[in-house]
Amino acid sequence: MPDFQNKLKQYLLLMRADRPIGSFLLLWPTLWALWLAGEGQPSASIVLIFIAGVFVMRSAGCVINDFADRHIDPEVARTRNRPIATGLVRPREALLLFLVLCGIALLLVLQLNTLTIKLSVLAVILAASYPFVKRFTNLPQVYLGITFGWSIPMAFAAQSGQLPAAVWILFTANICWTVAYDTMYAMVDREDDLKVGVMSTAILFGNNDRFIIGLLQLITIVLLAWVGVISERGSIYYFGLLLASTFFYYQQWLIVQRDPTRCLQAFLNNNWFGAVVFVGLALDYLP
Repeated sequence: MPDFQNKLKQYLLLMRADRPIGSFLLLWPTLWALWLAGEGQPSASIVLIFIAGVFVMRSAGCVINDFADRHIDPEVARTRNRPIATGLVRPREALLLFLVLCGIALLLVLQLNTLTIKLSVLAVILAASYPFVKRFTNLPQVYLGITFGWSIPMAFAAQSGQLPAAVWILFTANICWTVAYDTMYAMVDREDDLKVGVMSTAILFGNNDRFIIGLLQLITIVLLAWVGVISERGSIYYFGLLLASTFFYYQQWLIVQRDPTRCLQAFLNNNWFGAVVFVGLALDYLP
């Protein structure tokens, strides 16, 4: 029994069950999309399916990421104690766990309409391929934004059966936001990544990192405001955007010295941005 409990613990660590920030950063845009598509009253069953799907697919993404990075993680200070890097979970165990999680996700998506099922095929391809992108391009954060953002057209498809223009504006906003916060995250590992040859926007942007992050944050707010115009949102939604933008200002203050610890704090702070945008949107739809 102790061996089983220890193995289960390692699997949960591999799935980042102890660090749900990634799930929340995936969840908020999904909820934005569901509320917009459902005009403030999305189907409760669809919401529950997507919430479960977010946590399952994020876990699957973490597992395949660590499998892909099994030779790199031991060389990076922040990741050298991960289960595969330490040998506590074997690579083939990780692949099996990834397949199990994808199977659970499939069972969830099969409860939705045909359009959503078709879109889910690309979602799995994106999730499985993302960890390998950083070996070939300095823009893995853009690919992550596409991967995380694909829940947006899926949510619209599931709720309304349509993919209106607002979907792609919201999708683009999420890409900009993701590149901004994941660049902050990459700034934590920049020195180690340079040593082992892993690519990132933090390396690509160099000394312009803070400026480009700020520009992406500004574009995110503008695009979210545009979504508000198209969907005829009211003052509460825009007040929510204004309040959420103060978190971007705080994050800029945190990363001003590019200290790894404070860059990580800035990355984590994005959970509040996503939450405030959602609360403003949900409250705006109330009668």
